[in-house]
Amino acid sequence: MAALDAPYQRGLRFRRAMARKDWPDGILEPIPWARDGWYLAADAAAGQSPAHEAGAFYLQEPSAMIPAEVLAPAADDLVLDLCAAPGGKSTQLAAMLTEGTLVANEIVPSRARILSSNIERLGFDNVVVTSEAPDRLAVLWSGRFDCILVDAPCSGEGMFRRHPETAGEWNEDAPAGCARRQLEILKQAAVMLRPGGRMVYSTCTFSRAENEEVMESFLAEHPDFRLVPFALPGLPEAADGMLRVWPHKVRGEGHFAALLRKAGEGHGRISEGSAGLPRPDAKQAQAFMAALGDIVTTPVMPDAMLGDRLVWLPKQCPPLAGVRVLRAGLTLGGWKGKTLVPDHALSHARTARELTLSSETDARRYLHGETLESADLPDGWCAVSWQGLPLGWGKAVQGTVKNHYPKGLRK
Repeated sequence: MAALDAPYQRGLRFRRAMARKDWPDGILEPIPWARDGWYLAADAAAGQSPAHEAGAFYLQEPSAMIPAEVLAPAADDLVLDLCAAPGGKSTQLAAMLTEGTLVANEIVPSRARILSSNIERLGFDNVVVTSEAPDRLAVLWSGRFDCILVDAPCSGEGMFRRHPETAGEWNEDAPAGCARRQLEILKQAAVMLRPGGRMVYSTCTFSRAENEEVMESFLAEHPDFRLVPFALPGLPEAADGMLRVWPHKVRGEGHFAALLRKAGEGHGRISEGSAGLPRPDAKQAQAFMAALGDIVTTPVMPDAMLGDRLVWLPKQCPPLAGVRVLRAGLTLGGWKGKTLVPDHALSHARTARELTLSSETDARRYLHGETLESADLPDGWCAVSWQGLPLGWGKAVQGTVKNHYPKGLRK
């Protein structure tokens, strides 16, 4: 109880390598259980830094970094984050999948849009973002995934210190109601996991009804699953395959994680070509590539269409036909009349001809939507960067760089 009256612990994970001198103020020591994770001072203003907008790091509570580390997918796995918004664990998993693919799903469309925006900001091209109910996905994606994370909606008791307003919303019936929903989500996830695959179930609550009892009920109904012991640095050993994180014992908020393995052997790494999405017109794709060659130093060939946008799909994708897809790999851009318009995501995921800003003041001007100047830059599209970090697109016209930072993101 005393711990819940103390200040909560902040943290962040780095996405891109940064020299120590360029790190935001307030970085403390490494978080022992999280790759690239660092404790953050309570008064740090890291979220207001242009480096945050450039995707250099993701602000994340330290205990919330545990489930992805427990899942520990192989670099080439096909992974599903079934309840993914706002995207902390998704971005953590995507960074682990250097040759694999992550499908990040969020049933609530408004939250799915936030999830998609965070994936874009951190520059990932190996993520598919969907917004569907788990039971519908289970029909479409049976046995597809090597690993699944179910970070289930819960009563949130472990977040009372960080978000005190949630304590006022809690009631005695909340844990039982959450447990029923959690068990149903787990049942659908079990269908989508391949034989031999790994699954992590996690919550941010203290409730036994939503943690150990959910595991007991699930295992009683699924004898082909078993709990697997695990251990992470700086945390107690989970000898029975379940870990409780207490805020008075660990430098983080309340959390629960369980590691499960499905019996059998197999794999879910099935390539679907265009994954059931429409293919782009060949002539349009070639014209886009030709135009892109003057802008991006590492171009990629579009192989699918998502609405009116050309996209490059990751190596392994589940079938996406009929699925509500918000993001499919890397969105490259499209045509506005006869003009090529590169997508904001492309500026964060690929090296491009750059306008390098010399000061944080100029970076903030760009993020505010202001026009910039560059007498030496040839006319055409350029990626605006600061300290080697991409911020977005600009278009040089006779020494003036018109601002193409998305209006909805401007600050």
